[in-house]
Amino acid sequence: MGKSDTATPRERYRAQVRTEIKEHAWQQIATAGASALSLNAIAKQMGVSGPALYRYFAGRDELITELIRDAYRSLADTLGAAAAEGADLSGLAHVLRGWALADPHRYFLLYGTPVPGYHAPDDTTAISSEIMATLLTACSALVPEAPEAQAAQEATEAPFAAHLEKHRAWAGDHSAPPAALHLAMSFWTRMHGVLSLELAGHFTGMGFDPDRLFAAELDALLP
Repeated sequence: MGKSDTATPRERYRAQVRTEIKEHAWQQIATAGASALSLNAIAKQMGVSGPALYRYFAGRDELITELIRDAYRSLADTLGAAAAEGADLSGLAHVLRGWALADPHRYFLLYGTPVPGYHAPDDTTAISSEIMATLLTACSALVPEAPEAQAAQEATEAPFAAHLEKHRAWAGDHSAPPAALHLAMSFWTRMHGVLSLELAGHFTGMGFDPDRLFAAELDALLP
């Protein structure tokens, strides 16, 4: 029996109102950006008083945090499902791009310019770490751990990989070898770089297909 099956009518109503508030919040973000998010404006759209909405969200920052959690959860679940179905790193890259293109405002809430005055709570990073773990597993499959002597030589030839091996807090408790750490970091920065430029419209009028650029950057990354 799911949680919704055991919820009281009041709890179901509260969940419905919170969902409606978030839908209006996304509409505001799409129109004016996250920095312009206003509970009072949402209350006006819903035909209720401002204080009434504060029974559901304590303030703007709590609402933004909920939207961020939802967005991270969506991306983590989307990538996780693709990986479970056998998607490799290349497949995950295209899943990431599809997710971003489906809702650019959701993407930019996670990976765009930080909202002025907003500080995300630490627990939001727990979901984002699931995303990185999925990518690290895919990267590890491409660069299996080498024997100790070979790994030492590769670390000498790739000093940044050696640096990441000593500074791997971002990878959590994942056991990815140095080469996989390097690949995952390169993947994350380059794929998001291309996506951010594309979604912000910087390729408009340049006369090339951004999908082909994304694919070319991905091909250049793959070992």
